[in-house]
Amino acid sequence: MTQLAVHLVVDDPQAAAEWYGQALGAHETSRVDLPDGRPLTVELRLGDTVLAVAGEAPAAGMRTPAALGGTPTAFHLAVPDVDAAWHRALAAGATEFEAPHDAFWGDRTAQFLDPSGHRWALDQHLRDVPADELAAHVAAMFG
Repeated sequence: MTQLAVHLVVDDPQAAAEWYGQALGAHETSRVDLPDGRPLTVELRLGDTVLAVAGEAPAAGMRTPAALGGTPTAFHLAVPDVDAAWHRALAAGATEFEAPHDAFWGDRTAQFLDPSGHRWALDQHLRDVPADELAAHVAAMFG
């Protein structure tokens, strides 16, 4: 396990595990099943990151972002080709949040919402941006 692992609350752990595999290339490493055979938690590996998914348990305060009306966070995933990863996620059922574009900080980036409402940003590094150029972009946008 990396120093930081991610545990996401999803609508259906089995469907989410399959979705993350199809859309992002994650693969299952283990699971804990309930007595009726449904998964309680499915552990996935996404690159070098452990990504565990578990179903909603409202009584325990475990809700999906969609159930809460959105999320203030985004998971950033470095990919070799943002456009290809973007199209794969949308084909798997993701909802567009921000279309692919070249960002002022030097990355090609795009964002989508997964079926449970978690926001994902795809990042492909294009170039290192000098600090003065970065500051000028920020000043023009927010000044």
